[in-house]
Amino acid sequence: MTTQGWLFIATFLGLVLAITKPMGIWLHALYQGRRTPLHRVLGGVERGFYALCGIDPDQDQSWRCYAVHMLVFNLALALLTYLVLRLQGVLPINRLAYPGMAADGAFNTAVSFTTNTNWQWYSGEATLSNFTQMFALTLQNFLSAATGIALAFACFRGFARRSATGIGNFWADLTRVTLYLLLPVCVVYALYLIASGVPQTLAASVQVVTLEGAHQTLALGPVASQEAIKMLGTNGGGFFNANSAHPFENPSALTDLVQMLSIFAIGAGLTWCFGKAVGNTRQGWAILAAMLTIFLAGVAIVYWQEAAGNPLLHQLGVSGGNMEGKEVRFGIVGSALFSVITTAASCGAVNAMHDSFTALGGLVAMFNIQLGEVVIGGVGAGIYGFLLFALLAVFVAGLMVGRTPEYVGKKIEAREVKLAVLAIAVLPLVILCGTALASVLPEGLAGPLNKGPHGFSEILYGFSSAVGNNGSAFAGLSSGTPFYNGLFAVAMWLGRYFVIIPMLAIAGSLAAKRYTPATSGSFPTTGPLWVGLLIGIVLIVGGLTFLPGLALGPIADHLAMVRGQLF
Repeated sequence: MTTQGWLFIATFLGLVLAITKPMGIWLHALYQGRRTPLHRVLGGVERGFYALCGIDPDQDQSWRCYAVHMLVFNLALALLTYLVLRLQGVLPINRLAYPGMAADGAFNTAVSFTTNTNWQWYSGEATLSNFTQMFALTLQNFLSAATGIALAFACFRGFARRSATGIGNFWADLTRVTLYLLLPVCVVYALYLIASGVPQTLAASVQVVTLEGAHQTLALGPVASQEAIKMLGTNGGGFFNANSAHPFENPSALTDLVQMLSIFAIGAGLTWCFGKAVGNTRQGWAILAAMLTIFLAGVAIVYWQEAAGNPLLHQLGVSGGNMEGKEVRFGIVGSALFSVITTAASCGAVNAMHDSFTALGGLVAMFNIQLGEVVIGGVGAGIYGFLLFALLAVFVAGLMVGRTPEYVGKKIEAREVKLAVLAIAVLPLVILCGTALASVLPEGLAGPLNKGPHGFSEILYGFSSAVGNNGSAFAGLSSGTPFYNGLFAVAMWLGRYFVIIPMLAIAGSLAAKRYTPATSGSFPTTGPLWVGLLIGIVLIVGGLTFLPGLALGPIADHLAMVRGQLF
């Protein structure tokens, strides 16, 4: 580890804090449905969409209605994506004549992009046409991200409203987020990437002559437009198989920094937006403080382990840190920071191969996902996931002070606590059951390329990533089989929507309650004590369940490395 490396990390954190409030202000305007400067240009488009679809944006929806509309819309998107993938061979803009995907692969990919997971078992540049990349995947990147932010808005209204029967209008939230946030930012972002050297063309490939005089075919396509929403919407699905380690997706150290910032931008802004929505921005800053504390601890461990390197290689005379699977353009600190950001924020994009990290470095990436990816988290999903833990934290605090727990003026009663526990329990239940199944069946054991603890880690990481809607992987797992495609698709669907439904039910329950003013007996939820309690609840409730699995995988792998044992 170097001083320069820590300065780079500190600079990143400073930039995140600098953009949190401006992003939060813009998000809060969309949350309230207020006019923005972009309404002068795009307001007619919004009104035209409502008129065309017969939508009344002012019509308030109950949580059940909101949930049904969201589920039907996402199911329709999954079906549309499935059909495009299956029929790719007869669709236009397919200059390399790629055939349609097999049924299991198309099913997995359709669910993956609908749930904002973007798990890619295939090589994008060798499997998908430009039409499929643009119409199916990039479209899903926008709408899955917009769905997550819309759901966060619905959750905020549950905490902010008093004696209300509704939590907003799904179609209005979805439209405003897409039209006034994601689209304009991504247009500017894509232009920046194009100027930095990222391709944006309908040409499928180009023939080049190498320095040695050989001929090579380079895949091209509309990369910049997909890359922009891939990062801003915490989608993570890359145009190329190497993802953000590919120079056509991430050409320089500067684009790497911009990509890392864009992953955190909306998630951080939503914490401020929540505080503003409930009438106390200190509530939002307290949540962000808890998130960043956990994040910094993870960065410190990964940077320390990757900079220390592998002692087995040191014994062979190879000194220095662990550069296996890393790009020299980004180095150890850039790769370590990116790995923690992408797994904390449910993005899944990678600029280094996590399978090549040290055992404890890989453990942190895996553990971030297993926490529920609430450390900043995916756009929308991170904040409402963190608020589930906040409800448990105030419940514990209420037990300590001997009174009914309260949070931002709402009494938290048995119904809300039960629903929060139900939502939080989904991840460990599906992750551990899926891992256990794959670890004993021949079809599952055929997936990992490594044996012993590291092979088990590849399976555990795969299910953690699928259920947590992250999409990154320990690349040693060969998952493009009917067994893994089908099982991962089911895991992704459960991990997304079986958390959303209880969350919306909580929002509906809270919106109907009256405001309860804080008293001298109320537990304060803005100070250091509250931040510490939040961190403890997230780590204990969210992560302790996975300790036995981590002990069998990355922890055992680390101990074997220390002892000089190879598998």
